[in-house]
Amino acid sequence: MFESLTERLDGALRKLRGQHRISEENTAEALDEVRRVLLDADVNFGVVTSFIENVRKKAVGQDVVTNVAPGQLIIKIIYDELVQLLGSEKAEITISSDIPSVIMVAGLQGSGKTTFSGKLANYLKSKGKFPLLVAADTYRPAAIDQLIMLGEQIGVPVFSSRTMTALEIAKKAIPHAKEHARDVVIIDTAGRLAIDEVMMKEVADIKSAVKPHEILFVVDSMIGQDAVNTAKAFHERLDYDGIVLTKLDGDTRGGAALSIRTVVGKPIKFVGVGEKMDALEQFHPDRMASRILGMGDIVSLVEKAQQTFDQKQAEKLQDKLVKAQFTLQDFYEQLQQIKKMGPLSQVMSMIPGAAKLGNLNDVDDKELKYVEAIILSMTHEERNNPGIINGSRRKRIANGSGTSIQEVNKLLTQFTEMQKMMRNFSKGKSFAKMMGQRFGR
Repeated sequence: MFESLTERLDGALRKLRGQHRISEENTAEALDEVRRVLLDADVNFGVVTSFIENVRKKAVGQDVVTNVAPGQLIIKIIYDELVQLLGSEKAEITISSDIPSVIMVAGLQGSGKTTFSGKLANYLKSKGKFPLLVAADTYRPAAIDQLIMLGEQIGVPVFSSRTMTALEIAKKAIPHAKEHARDVVIIDTAGRLAIDEVMMKEVADIKSAVKPHEILFVVDSMIGQDAVNTAKAFHERLDYDGIVLTKLDGDTRGGAALSIRTVVGKPIKFVGVGEKMDALEQFHPDRMASRILGMGDIVSLVEKAQQTFDQKQAEKLQDKLVKAQFTLQDFYEQLQQIKKMGPLSQVMSMIPGAAKLGNLNDVDDKELKYVEAIILSMTHEERNNPGIINGSRRKRIANGSGTSIQEVNKLLTQFTEMQKMMRNFSKGKSFAKMMGQRFGR
């Protein structure tokens, strides 16, 4: 996410490198370029104007600390302002002590409401809660079917009806949850392609009837300033508690994420970063600011790794790395673990400095399928001792994997380089530098 914004901001701030002091003159040109970058990213004009002025006031006249270049100092100032812009602190979802705690999900059709409802149920289930999904979108039968399918996928029950109104469904879901020992109710409401009075009245009536402890507004981050305008309109009628930005894994310019909190005055609580049911993250302003500036997000990366990797496997792998015994079988097993963490481009974006290796969108997950096919076409002996793979074996592996001998050769060469890289990693070399060597940049 934000790869283009990150790259252009980095380019704008290069103008300050090599300066001995930050002055009004040498900051003006750089900040004018930052202004253009933010406006091109569809950030609200008023937000951009205020942001640039705040950075200018804090930057001009600052002495450069020993060993800290002006570029680094102004990036720190911009980082601090971005954190303020995005909300300063992580905002938690409200789970009431009352049982059940009621969460209402609202937004336009196509924003990802139903998928988010499923993801939220899955998230709360992982936290030890017992959620109930409620299909209150009675205008679109496919929405009910989709929610039922998602509920089956994550093992969460769904309360629905083909005959009741949305208001009746929402009201009857509460006693149903109590009867079935469900401590959180997530109500997926109806949306439209555009804001209309019928939809607004319905969600307002549901709010009045069930008195939710938390109302979350879901918005598609890829529609830029339209997302902010829609958020304002919904807030005027619902006075919701938090915002959910979906599709942040897509080709988003970043304008919605950088504008919406300031314009609406409500915190961003979750971001959707993929199609899978576990592709939901709590929103951390400091971590997002770090990603936008190409500084990575090592905390989130470690958290994802902790959720994905088996501790005993990790210790066993570390031992093999130290002893230079890392094999193609180990490589294959690690690929399976990494795939669980999300798309490669997303994982790479969390590595400090990785954005400078090139466009992270070029890291193609599909290539992994060919790598996996090649490794799976090898015998157990070949995976653990690739040195025995001669010409005839390479031809057999290529035929078995549906690839070419050249592709088999390429993988074996890359694996040899990977072995060297892993040995260097165990000695403490820069991870970003090694990844650059891995991807030939």
